[in-house]
Amino acid sequence: MSAGIVLGVGGGIAAYKACELLRLFTESGHRVRVVPTASALRFVGAPTWAALSGQPIADDVWSDVHEVPHVRLGQHADLVVVAPTTADLLAKAAHGLADDLLTNTLLTARCPVVLAPAMHTEMWEHPATVANVATLRARGVRVIEPAVGRLTGVDTGKGRLPDPAEIFTVARRVLARGGAAPADLAGRRMVVTAGGTREPLDPVRFLGNRSSGKQGYAFARAAVARGARVTLIAANVSLADPAGVDLVRVGTTGELREATLKAAVEADAVVMAAAPADFRPATYAPGKIKKSDDGVAPTIELVTNPDIAAELGQRKRPEQVLVVFAAETGDAEANGRAKLARKRADLIVVNEVGVDKVFGADTNTVTVLGADGSVSRLPEQAKEDVADSVWDLVVARLPGRS
Repeated sequence: MSAGIVLGVGGGIAAYKACELLRLFTESGHRVRVVPTASALRFVGAPTWAALSGQPIADDVWSDVHEVPHVRLGQHADLVVVAPTTADLLAKAAHGLADDLLTNTLLTARCPVVLAPAMHTEMWEHPATVANVATLRARGVRVIEPAVGRLTGVDTGKGRLPDPAEIFTVARRVLARGGAAPADLAGRRMVVTAGGTREPLDPVRFLGNRSSGKQGYAFARAAVARGARVTLIAANVSLADPAGVDLVRVGTTGELREATLKAAVEADAVVMAAAPADFRPATYAPGKIKKSDDGVAPTIELVTNPDIAAELGQRKRPEQVLVVFAAETGDAEANGRAKLARKRADLIVVNEVGVDKVFGADTNTVTVLGADGSVSRLPEQAKEDVADSVWDLVVARLPGRS
């Protein structure tokens, strides 16, 4: 079903990227009204926005006064997205200032609001901006963490506008949950792991698995759409960086363990969607292992890797929720129940895997077992929908939530 979307555009150099975001909205069948600030129109002109949206453009409250646009746009929208959101816009939104059409729209909107900041690192880290972001998030506004990368000029750091396709994904998840759905993870810190670890045999070979990371990334994206601050720890994943996450890249199980234990200290919930290698070579060959002249294959001794999920279960705070995964090829539910107890987790997501199952697919069929004896069987559905269903179970277990 198409939605009525207000796309606000702030006055930053990243304003040109909003053209791609607008295209994604319109090609998905949504009705989009673009509301640029006067400064944004110095970067991208009104004719461009009008042509791409098929709607007239206004940036002040004096155009079409008889239609009361400064009230009507916010009242009738199903979603408001502002990309890029400048430091100035964040400050105005936090303090309820309304000196142009966009800030009036933000003040009158009763639908979900998604803000995608873009600015220099120093501006993003300034105490005033930090306080403004905290204020907005406390009100249920989804403020997406900016990406790390090239900024204006030669500067590099945190403050880059996330990829428009990833902002679109966040907006789509917000709409999928319905306009009345709250940002029920706002103020929460979530840690999600994704992908598969690799244990090097020699400089060119490794032991690994076929995990694509798609389910873990779906968990991260869904949590961002629900207002969470997300640390995503990715092992050997080649997917686009999700918008709004603090991304940590790792390679081996040891690196995954170190990063996860560190991030979990302040986390409200940890979702262990990664597939760590259970074993690693006892020794690493500094040179490529060669075939022998007699054709006899070398013997490779393996040692067991640490069980990260079990260690998290041992360290888990009483109010923290731990979600682990069980990828099984047989007796999935029985094995999953045993793992749930062994790892001292609150929830375990069980699925059967194989050559044509789960790995690399966009859908998943899972059973979620709870330490309280609950069983939730989810039919085959998009991995993003699986993630939202599991987050529902997490929310129900968080202190102060029901």
